[in-house]
Amino acid sequence: MKLKNIYSCEKCGYQSQKWLGKCPNCDAWNSFYEDVIAKNDDRKAKGLAESPVALTQISANHERIKTGISELDRVLGGGLVEGNVILLSGEPGIGKSTLTLQITGRLADSLESVLYISGEESHFQVGMRAQRLKILNENIKFIGETNFENIIETIEKEKPGLVIVDSIQVVYSNQIPALAGSINQVRLCTEMLVHFAKKTGTPVVIVGHVTKDGNLAGPRILEHLVDTVIFIEGERYQQFRIVRSLKNRFGSTNEVGVFEMTKDGLQEITNPSKIFIEGRKSGSIGSAITATIEGTRPFLIEVQALTNLTSFGYPKRTSSGFDVNRVQLLAAVIQKHLQIDLGNQDIYVNVVGGFKLNEPAMDLAIAMAIISSFTKKPLPPKTVYLGEIGLSGELRPVTQLEKRLQESEKMGFDTVVMAKTSGKIKTTMQLKLFEDLKKLVQTFQHLT
Repeated sequence: MKLKNIYSCEKCGYQSQKWLGKCPNCDAWNSFYEDVIAKNDDRKAKGLAESPVALTQISANHERIKTGISELDRVLGGGLVEGNVILLSGEPGIGKSTLTLQITGRLADSLESVLYISGEESHFQVGMRAQRLKILNENIKFIGETNFENIIETIEKEKPGLVIVDSIQVVYSNQIPALAGSINQVRLCTEMLVHFAKKTGTPVVIVGHVTKDGNLAGPRILEHLVDTVIFIEGERYQQFRIVRSLKNRFGSTNEVGVFEMTKDGLQEITNPSKIFIEGRKSGSIGSAITATIEGTRPFLIEVQALTNLTSFGYPKRTSSGFDVNRVQLLAAVIQKHLQIDLGNQDIYVNVVGGFKLNEPAMDLAIAMAIISSFTKKPLPPKTVYLGEIGLSGELRPVTQLEKRLQESEKMGFDTVVMAKTSGKIKTTMQLKLFEDLKKLVQTFQHLT
């Protein structure tokens, strides 16, 4: 058997015999890394035949393992599954190690044995965090190790019910002459952990780093190897954390979990709407309330906008928590159809609480917040804005309207401004229906 050096694209997996600056398959720049493959001279090697099993004989009713953290179980699809490999990622200081330690505390009694492996922190550091979080259980075992061969031997000896590796970027194997954290090391160690989990049925949680762009560090093949990819969102210096599933073979990727970072760890927020709109001043300028849907849950979110006379020749558009390209589109619609001159105005949009909005149903709330800031007049109180805005200024209805209205009514709002819809709407709230943005603003005479 001979070893051969090749170069692989970490974005799409394209292979080349020499290094390329640009991938000819996916057009990614500087994405090639050196890889080593085994070139087998024996082309006649044969494998062993397996005995296929009929799909009808495979039981699909596997009992899930509840983590005891309901917000996390919601994201996972109901809990852990036997042999489930979870890749947990997020920016430094966001709470990855805190969340994994809390998981061990909740599962230590039910699983009888949990193995926590850390290559970044010592026994003393992890012990201090455990005391602060009040996680003291003899069933939680800890080792500080980075050598993968030692780690796998320890796992097979202890036979834990759950394995946590923090983090995969510091683990290395002696099988490859490369530094820990290199692409080859990360891929090999993850493949071996996945193989162990599938063979023994032991759930494995792997903590992964992110790049400066916020993407998962390492080759994209890691996301294909694992069963679930979970990302923790939020600002390091804000208390709210959003746990979102980017991939889940055992559940939906639309659910989110909401947490608050406290001195006692990540605390679940069962009523996110109350938290996100708490502290909002009545009669504030450039502020609007909207209702968004994440998976099966409706949230009330406050969006803020600020317009200011630009100091440069080209106006600035900045957004936090919302697509800045969408903000530019809405600004163009407002200027075109409402004759509001935003050509010399910087526009800043912010979603309160660190939440990130992606659906177009937020268009109307953001547009009304921009108009309110420009005219320096507040929007009517206790009002929710729902609707997508088209390029011709028309308003379009949103999906799952009933859930949004129920959440708005529960939180004490009495008026909903939205697009006209053909369906029947069951609500005790006052509905103001409009076909386009221009007629809406004309109705709110104090904004003109």
